[in-house]
Amino acid sequence: MAGGQSVAVYGAGSWGTALAIHLARNGNRVVLWGRDPGRQAELRARGENARYLPGISFPAGLTPVDELAAAVAAAELHLVVVPSEGFRAMLAALRPLLPAGAGLIWATKGIETGSGKLLHEVVAEVFGPDWPYSVVSGPTFAREVALGMPTAMTAAANRPALLERLVAAFHGGSMRIYRNDDIVGIELGGAVKNVLAIAAGIADGLGFGANARAALITRGLAEITRLAEALGARRETLMGLAGLGDLVLTCTDDQSRNRRFGLLLGQGHDQQTGLQRIGQVVEGMVTASVILSVAERAGVEMPICAEVNKVLYEGLPPQKAVSDLLARRQRAEF
Repeated sequence: MAGGQSVAVYGAGSWGTALAIHLARNGNRVVLWGRDPGRQAELRARGENARYLPGISFPAGLTPVDELAAAVAAAELHLVVVPSEGFRAMLAALRPLLPAGAGLIWATKGIETGSGKLLHEVVAEVFGPDWPYSVVSGPTFAREVALGMPTAMTAAANRPALLERLVAAFHGGSMRIYRNDDIVGIELGGAVKNVLAIAAGIADGLGFGANARAALITRGLAEITRLAEALGARRETLMGLAGLGDLVLTCTDDQSRNRRFGLLLGQGHDQQTGLQRIGQVVEGMVTASVILSVAERAGVEMPICAEVNKVLYEGLPPQKAVSDLLARRQRAEF
């Protein structure tokens, strides 16, 4: 039976709002927390998130709030949907408020900058290794989820009971949830694909065509898979929704803010202009700054991600980045 639980969603951006809408439509009681009281009051008054998802009305059972303690008290499940840069701070704010063993879920995609830690490692540091936690990820655009269009995601947890509760809350209506037990693979697929989507956008912005895009997606998947296996994940996970599915989606559709950002760079715009036009966090920029250190520690080569990093942080012209990739020494595909 779908829904029937109380869920707090922390993060009132486009993705957090979309998930809150779906969860409420699925029969759950949902509070959507955001830190800005004025903006949350506007959400309550208008019955929609006009900034990120204009024209999509909130269903019954969804209540925007701005008091964190009240959001925690209203929920059995706790879903964190903030950018990766703010993930640890969000956990730290929740830590003294959550009841012992409360189910913690995240739909954030990324890797912690500075430390290079995967998000489940951050959770274990803040809450302790025995706290029940779960991740949900997959090929998703916020607006399509909010509109109730068919969507599939995958989820994994460190406790089977929490995974079952997550599936019960999410699965139903237009959304299908698949169970998995590979947290590392799901996290890496969701994080690294954003860097590769910037690369695909750059190639398209330069006018390099469908052949180049297909090559980038395929070789990008190889990069993610090499790193994931080196860190203990399973290859099959990267062939599924959180890997190949999410990668294809973000590299080929202009709803992806990472792809759009890459397009702007390829068309000759500077980063500041690109970020201003996107108007939201571009997670691939954040991940690009740390993924190479993670790969280096694992002894894994990631040439596409390396070139994206050079474009973003070393001033390498996008055209030269593509030329450098094409000039790499010949090697066997597998």
